[in-house]
Amino acid sequence: MRFTSPKYIEEIAAELKRNFQGPVKHIVYGLSEINRVETGDLIFVDHPKYFARALSSKANTIIINQNVEVPAGKAIIFSETPFEDYNKLCSIYFPQAEIGAGKMQEISSSAVIADSVSLGNNVQIGAHTKILPGVVIMDNVEIKDHVIIGPNAVIGHHAFYYNTKNKKHSPMNTIGGVKIESHVEIGAASTIDAGVSSYTTIGEGTKIDNLVQIGHDTVIGVNCIIASGTGIAGCVTIKNNVTIWGQVGCASKVTIQDNVTVLGQSGITKDLEEGKTYFGTPCIEAKEKLKELAVLRNLPKLFKK
Repeated sequence: MRFTSPKYIEEIAAELKRNFQGPVKHIVYGLSEINRVETGDLIFVDHPKYFARALSSKANTIIINQNVEVPAGKAIIFSETPFEDYNKLCSIYFPQAEIGAGKMQEISSSAVIADSVSLGNNVQIGAHTKILPGVVIMDNVEIKDHVIIGPNAVIGHHAFYYNTKNKKHSPMNTIGGVKIESHVEIGAASTIDAGVSSYTTIGEGTKIDNLVQIGHDTVIGVNCIIASGTGIAGCVTIKNNVTIWGQVGCASKVTIQDNVTVLGQSGITKDLEEGKTYFGTPCIEAKEKLKELAVLRNLPKLFKK
């Protein structure tokens, strides 16, 4: 998430009472977790497995718990507790408003919102949008025009994202939100989690059925169809005109290319190629999966021989 105005690393390090290595006037533009980092962001890393990835990422500032060589154009803040310091910065620069305060709401006069709808802070609702009874819209949610959100949907609940140490799970502060483009429909009791530090995004014209879960920082393209009972994990990229039928599960950090169809009750564990139809768990091209099933059906006959 971008700061309202850029910060110098000297200021940020002072807030944390940490030492840094880099130019005093090194500029930081925002905070991010590593999966959706933008150029000029600050991220943290506290495990050697991810040091190389963090240091070579778009981030220009890294909070890290080990002495490392500072890459050109970057700065380092040294900390024994990078995760805790990152969360502290989230609280300082992106403080959460009181729940239900209703601050900074922009709602079109033509939007239709049921009386029982709950609206958070920094919410925008576009023209001719309909939000049905029982919907909960949390902070930092932008909904464009001609959107329909079904009863009891929850938009922008905090990201399911934890840092695990010594068998304890600590939540990362959620400072992101949700963006829903025009002509989107979201079914009853569906849930779309906020991005950790960016936006979970639903592209124009996409239709989401009842009882669908969309994880944090997932980006869904235009004119997609997602049927009931589907669960999409965090940081998934779904391109345009994708159809996902009912009760599909999708692992995190997967990319699904344009014009893909995933048949019902499939499990997506890796990237899917453009224009193909997939089936099974883990899913493969449907025609290959159907051949496998045909072979399995014939196994009893082979044993009889």
